[in-house]
Amino acid sequence: MGGPSTPDLMELLSPWVARQRWYAGKGRDPVLRRIGGVRLEDPAGEVGIDIHFVLDESGQDQTTYQVPLTYRDARLAGGDPALVGTVGQASRSDGIRYIYDAPHDPVFATALLRLMLDEGTTTPEGEPASGQKPTPDQEPTLGSTLGTATAEGHRAGNAHPGQVLSSRVLDGEQSNTSIVLDLVDALGAAPSRPLICKLFRVLHHGQNPDVVVQSALASAGSTRVPPSVGNVSGTWPDARVPDGVAAGHLAFAQEYLPGVEDAWRVALAAIGSGADFGERARTLGQVTAQVHATLAQAMGTRDATDEDVVTLTRSMQARHAAACSEVPALAAHDTMVRLSIEAVSSASWPALQRIHGDYHLGQVLDPPGRGWVLVDFEGEPMRPLAERTQPDLALRDVAGMLRSFDYVAGSWEQTHPDVSAAQKSDLQAWATRARAAFLDGYTDSAGRDPREDAVLLNALELDKALYEVVYEARNRPTWLGIPTSAIARIARAPRANQPSAGPRSDLRL
Repeated sequence: MGGPSTPDLMELLSPWVARQRWYAGKGRDPVLRRIGGVRLEDPAGEVGIDIHFVLDESGQDQTTYQVPLTYRDARLAGGDPALVGTVGQASRSDGIRYIYDAPHDPVFATALLRLMLDEGTTTPEGEPASGQKPTPDQEPTLGSTLGTATAEGHRAGNAHPGQVLSSRVLDGEQSNTSIVLDLVDALGAAPSRPLICKLFRVLHHGQNPDVVVQSALASAGSTRVPPSVGNVSGTWPDARVPDGVAAGHLAFAQEYLPGVEDAWRVALAAIGSGADFGERARTLGQVTAQVHATLAQAMGTRDATDEDVVTLTRSMQARHAAACSEVPALAAHDTMVRLSIEAVSSASWPALQRIHGDYHLGQVLDPPGRGWVLVDFEGEPMRPLAERTQPDLALRDVAGMLRSFDYVAGSWEQTHPDVSAAQKSDLQAWATRARAAFLDGYTDSAGRDPREDAVLLNALELDKALYEVVYEARNRPTWLGIPTSAIARIARAPRANQPSAGPRSDLRL
């Protein structure tokens, strides 16, 4: 009698997925159903490479995940932390197969980049590439595919970045997995500029703004984003989509800037040493306005509609309700928040355009001699993709950065509990100067002061602070004082004058 049958792939994956930082169902046990997948080819024919699309049905809102796996006959050197599990037995003729989280396997990284650069389409699932060993998903005990899927590479520009020398996965990612690719030139000799490939773990129907917006900026000649190299898009079955087939981005590659600090760390170092950040904040404001101008030119603008106003006000009302649910004491500011939201509907709105969408100091890099560089254009993770792909108020990015300066001061205070009252005042003064300098720089470049749209800017900053309340209450309760202090400060400030435009007459909130 032979050994036990091979475990079901989903049974093997479920406990592993539950431990991953990108798993959105924290506190739940995944209930995974494989809905499709695609296969990449190892030219050597020794490593199996499959990208699985799996649906988690454990929560009220089902989530589709991208789970790439590699299959090896021997252990991957240094790969034990990425080992998902094993199948088979040593006593069997085919032995033990080692299953790895593919981003940690250099064979997968090479195959994914090749798909982009060659602008290829994956081999149809279920038909292994020529010379490639069958992978565990082909064994009868692992069940059958419940849908079909495709993946297609798209190359940006004509230059070939080189060949992969080595790869590694960045630590600390929350919703995605980023693979750094060290390259050599096409001859395999001189080192080439490294790349970073972002693999989107949670899949959404629609175009990912990180790919679309950043690629548009790079194509327009902006030096304020890393050059794009290419992307992979795919399709997978999804009953929630009208035609039953979802389509979206799977991965995105761009230039990698190694050893570069982000603006958050630069600002923290400045406030820690007592250095003024005014000039750096001013140039950041100028760069932000330049990026907004490039996006407006490259991707267009449109006038705000009544529907846009209703959508924003309803979103703010929902955010306010969520924050009050987490922190009931915020009810003391109900009148102020309600008036701020009401003022949005009667304000004069500037044109809408594509924006960054989740703008803060951590999304800006400081490469030496190059000036500020913006990254991560996915937008606010908690907002649905359908919202993040729509034109928005550029003031949302401005408000986000203003909140980020406040967070530098608040973070320093949180990590230094012995700060005196005088030092707390100095910290807040530092943030106030940085905020003003950023707005001044933005005005210099844009030709219009965001403070002229005070009603909208203040409302968006308040909305961001309410978002922070929900996040801190659920994840870092000791940090709640940062956003709640900002809300109290906004409540104490004189109410901005209403714009001359009258209220929109037919809005129904």
